[in-house]
Amino acid sequence: MPDVSYFDLNSMAEHFREELRAKKVILLYAYNGTGKTRLSTTFKDWGKQVDENGEVIRRDTLYFNAFTEDLFTWDNDLENDRQRVLELNTDSNFFNGLRELEMEVKIAKYLERYADYSFYIDYDRRVFDRSDNTERRLPPGVMFFRERDEDGNPIPIKASRGEENIFIWCFFLAIVQLVLDKAEAYKWVRYIYIDDPISSLDEGNAVMVAHHLAQMLKDPPGQLRVVVSSHHVMFFNVLCNEMSKSRKYFLTRERRGRGFTVQETDSTPFLYHLASLVELHQAERSGAVYTHHFNMMRRVMEQTASFFGYSKWEECIMPDPDQMAAYKRVIDLMSHGDYSLYEPREMMPENKEHFGRVLRQFLNNHPFSPTLFP
Repeated sequence: MPDVSYFDLNSMAEHFREELRAKKVILLYAYNGTGKTRLSTTFKDWGKQVDENGEVIRRDTLYFNAFTEDLFTWDNDLENDRQRVLELNTDSNFFNGLRELEMEVKIAKYLERYADYSFYIDYDRRVFDRSDNTERRLPPGVMFFRERDEDGNPIPIKASRGEENIFIWCFFLAIVQLVLDKAEAYKWVRYIYIDDPISSLDEGNAVMVAHHLAQMLKDPPGQLRVVVSSHHVMFFNVLCNEMSKSRKYFLTRERRGRGFTVQETDSTPFLYHLASLVELHQAERSGAVYTHHFNMMRRVMEQTASFFGYSKWEECIMPDPDQMAAYKRVIDLMSHGDYSLYEPREMMPENKEHFGRVLRQFLNNHPFSPTLFP
């Protein structure tokens, strides 16, 4: 399929819904700041129906994005500084049937894959208001612990940001399982949209999360459809490998805010550094080489150096030390300028020659597949 351009995210979300009539899963890769989170929200809004009072009377999308994390907020017990809990905003449909569905058991099943702490949900939190001598209810709260005291009571801890994020992710997975099991509380879900679930996770957990997600959702049952978007190369790579029947896209924003382009990656490299190398090769062959291409080439070399265990990225340049030093100076100079991807400037002929020479020897000296660079 050729590249498709959209005037705005609204038209893209509409097209994705059309495409999901035939395709069960769409995977989307995009850089941070491109509009992934806004797209997930726009997609969700397409499935909402409101009445004359502005109340939502119908929805069809269970989504996970940065806003999902905002449904969980910390009560740090500032008065006593003892029992810190993560409060749940139960006004959201995200928490449908929370107590009745025994969510603790379901969440713990997933959490034990990733974490070494335990938790429990307090549904009956109350606080005594001294101003009027009354007791009022508080939202349900999650307390985390690793150890218990001598009486067997949990000793509360303040979870780290990463621990909090993985708990929220496991909470979401437990709800996804309820959707797959056709639980009454989540029968309204027709689409599952997941945007970047791996913030604050290390690479190992990113692979585990991707693998687990692929096992759950690579073949959604019935009319259920799935969209997953991410800026994380390894996470996206694992999903693409394990959800082979999905439609895979690369999302970019047009220059000066003139819309968005979606490129299908089923038959082209979807790893960031490979896609960048192909673009650099094509630019060098065509002569359309711009100053920001030096930035791209340096980033690719940094990733390659890390993969091969080099201590410095310039070790990727040339085995001859004199040439290595010279070309390092050129790349350093050109890649530290204020060169914008959205306002490209063409290189001077001499710099084009330097660029082409460095790129060609880099491709020749590393075992990339030659089929990528015809």
